[in-house]
Amino acid sequence: AVIDISDTGIGMSETIIERIFEPFFTTKEGGKSAGLGLAMAYGTVRDHNGFIDVFSEPDRGSVFKMFLPV
Repeated sequence: AVIDISDTGIGMSETIIERIFEPFFTTKEGGKSAGLGLAMAYGTVRDHNGFIDVFSEPDRGSVFKMFLPV
């Protein structure tokens, strides 16, 4: 099964994409985010033998594709 989530936001650079699944990584100001959301999503998908692909470009938005076995 594949779940696609996309937005038309500010997008992300390759440097940020490389770190987005790290626990406590955030691009927000201090005190605005725990930085656990994507790390927890990644862990949950991985624990179910799936994986997540991320496609993003600055000023073009992002697409997350979660692949889970059925």
